Amino acid sequence: MKPKILLVNPPVYDFTAHDFWLKPYGLLEVAGFLRGRAEMKLFDYLDRTRMPATREKDKWGRGKYISEEIPKPPCLQEIRRRYQRFGLKREMFQKFITGNGPFDFVLIQTVMTYWYPGLKEVIEDIRHILPGAKIILGGIYATLCYTHATSLGADLIIRGTELSPLWQMLSIEPDIRQPAFWQGYWDLQTGTIRLSDGCPFSCSYCSVQSIYPAFTPRAQERCTHELDLMKSKNVQNIAFYDDALLHNPDICLMPFLQYVLSKQYKFNFHTPNALNARLITPELAGLMIKAGVKTFYLGFESMSEEWQKNTGNKVLNDDIIAAVNNLIKAGADTSNIFAYIIAGHPDHNIQKVRESMNFVHNLGINIMLSEYSPVPGTKDSTKCQNLTSIDEPLMHNKTAFTIRSLGESEVQQLKLLCKELNGRK
Repeated sequence: MKPKILLVNPPVYDFTAHDFWLKPYGLLEVAGFLRGRAEMKLFDYLDRTRMPATREKDKWGRGKYISEEIPKPPCLQEIRRRYQRFGLKREMFQKFITGNGPFDFVLIQTVMTYWYPGLKEVIEDIRHILPGAKIILGGIYATLCYTHATSLGADLIIRGTELSPLWQMLSIEPDIRQPAFWQGYWDLQTGTIRLSDGCPFSCSYCSVQSIYPAFTPRAQERCTHELDLMKSKNVQNIAFYDDALLHNPDICLMPFLQYVLSKQYKFNFHTPNALNARLITPELAGLMIKAGVKTFYLGFESMSEEWQKNTGNKVLNDDIIAAVNNLIKAGADTSNIFAYIIAGHPDHNIQKVRESMNFVHNLGINIMLSEYSPVPGTKDSTKCQNLTSIDEPLMHNKTAFTIRSLGESEVQQLKLLCKELNGRK
């Protein structure tokens, strides 16, 4: 008899949250490996197709979540922002598991370390309604804050990408050739995909190498199979979730895009995880645009040469200038080109945030201000001890840390400057 498995993407507790092509891809991928071997049901608290009040979306499929204001945790009391719970009502989940249960196992996705209150809510309901179910956590929080995660009461916590403990608990032999479990959604409008795992770079503010020990291309056949599946579900917008999408393009991205062209697929592809500007050649820019890549998010962070050197020298000023020129010459719409700039980094005194924003504006593209979060296990997180407690995940909150780092007035001025510069284009 096949085991019955519940898949859960929890609600978000935070000051802000927006559907920026957000899907529980790790959870769906694991569920895909179990296709045909288990009976599975998905409950995604962040599925906007089930939120009548927020079904409105922009032309790329993004939009707002329903939310409600909730009391701030004591450690965030001094932050003058509304603390909210984003996602479907708790009662909907309770009715769902009552009506579809019992379940033998519950797999829960974790993402931001400071979103763990949503996990606590889900675990409480499962323990109350499904006392016999085994609860398994996996993902970013489960990996980076393993010790803290053990306090939530799960039966198993998966660290990183080592899934053998999961298969042992489920007593299932997975089929790793299978695509992600997109059939879990009754109405799928946006999707995500990965062509590789990991990143060859070691930026001091990034935790990717704590999760993926090495850059590893995925099998093209599996990636194209997943794309075919999303096509059958009438998905229009797909976000690449790769951390180094442009690395080894001859093996990963280029064959994939050539497959898209050969099938004459008409998708809108997006790159929210930041592209390495140094790797955007004229040939690659042309192929990306021809195959349907519509939005380009470049990882720039700062124009300060000192800051660039201290954080890994991944992208220099000349790199982003060349990348923008290559994209524009290939036909990219400048209104859909963005450069991330970090605000609130512990070395903001040498980062030249305002100068960096003006530098990006003068390239004719948009600024994407990204609030810094002190991710545990990264080199830069050790510089944050005087401003926050790395041991408490709530203190990793990007809104709270940036305000503590720069001051509320400075944060507001930077946001106003960003809006003003982007509005001048």
